[in-house]
Amino acid sequence: MNQSVKTMEWNVTEIRKQFPILSREVNGKPLVYLDNGATSQKPLSVIKAIEEYYTKYNSNIHRGVHQLSQEATIAYEGAREKIRKYINAEHAHEVLFTSGTTDAINTVAYSFGSTFLKPGDEILISALEHHSNIVPWQMVCNEYGANLKVIPMRRDGTLIMDRFAELLTEKVKLVSVVHISNALGVINPVREIIDAAHAKNIPVLIDGAQSMQHSNMDMKMLDADFFVFSAHKMFGPTGIGILYGKEKWLNKMKPWKGGGDMIKSVTFEKTTYNNLPHKFEAGTPHIEGGIGLGAAVDFLSALNWDAVRVYERELLQYATQQLKTIEGLEIYNDVEHKASVISFNINGLHPYDVGTILDQQGIAVRTGHHCTQPIMDYFKIPGTVRASFALYNTKEEADKLVEGVKKAVKMLKK
Repeated sequence: MNQSVKTMEWNVTEIRKQFPILSREVNGKPLVYLDNGATSQKPLSVIKAIEEYYTKYNSNIHRGVHQLSQEATIAYEGAREKIRKYINAEHAHEVLFTSGTTDAINTVAYSFGSTFLKPGDEILISALEHHSNIVPWQMVCNEYGANLKVIPMRRDGTLIMDRFAELLTEKVKLVSVVHISNALGVINPVREIIDAAHAKNIPVLIDGAQSMQHSNMDMKMLDADFFVFSAHKMFGPTGIGILYGKEKWLNKMKPWKGGGDMIKSVTFEKTTYNNLPHKFEAGTPHIEGGIGLGAAVDFLSALNWDAVRVYERELLQYATQQLKTIEGLEIYNDVEHKASVISFNINGLHPYDVGTILDQQGIAVRTGHHCTQPIMDYFKIPGTVRASFALYNTKEEADKLVEGVKKAVKMLKK
């Protein structure tokens, strides 16, 4: 890394001023929000963009000739172009609005499956997947007689890439893997996976739900065939997400939702599907969500990403070191190269009990299996306490987390 990057100033105080919820109290204590892996908080610019839509030009899009409809259409399609530019996609019509990562994966699973899968084919995923990148593929494989194969993981959470190479046979029709594990913070070698799959003409889907708040992704450099993410994890609104897909695949795939806007013409005998991206966007969309996502992209585009990455890495390292001073605390995936997630347990204590006591101190963490039950089964645990950091968190908040955990230990081990 360029040495000058290490000395960059990151003004977290100014950043925090843009997030009004961070100034509230919970249970009489200042909020320490460390549940960013589940959803991030929203800057004022996103909140105001949604408010402006509803107070100034609320209308349905695409089909109206009146002024409000035209303004709404321009704002919505303008957001699509902002996203295209931000992720460096080739075409705006490769950027499809969905209700989120889960919806995007289901769209690919069912559209790709109905178009290409046959009995005996295989879909390859990893042991680190969120349920949303397991269940849709199980359902589609069951429907078309295909088989679901899994790349195994090591104790430190990293994938066994030798086994990946062995599993990547001519039977595999698509590889679908997470970029960053929501449960452990593992960063998978996605470019290596993509290159290996492409060498055998196998397309790849990358689940980027946990990537977008920690990095600026480039589709041309990544070269994934499909990339999916949710707005609410990248400082945008809930209920909206993106399926990026290469034009060559989207044109071949059948839509899996029918209705308005995804058609060119309809008779009782036949329907002709619309061009991309509308072919996969049936019905009235989440208009304010798309506009809000566009505002979130504006916020992200203004950031110095080198400084963000340095700051988040230092914050993660600091929090990790402090937590490790607590006797009996085990961190899962305690490795150097990971995202801003610390997933841990304390010997003899249930994660839910620890999370409850932290909440009493105004500290928001996530407890449970994090929609990754196979990972928890691998470690033979019911779940973990997960603290997930974002660019607005501070070392002072990390200190409060550590003190909160110490208090939980003292209370629960009486």
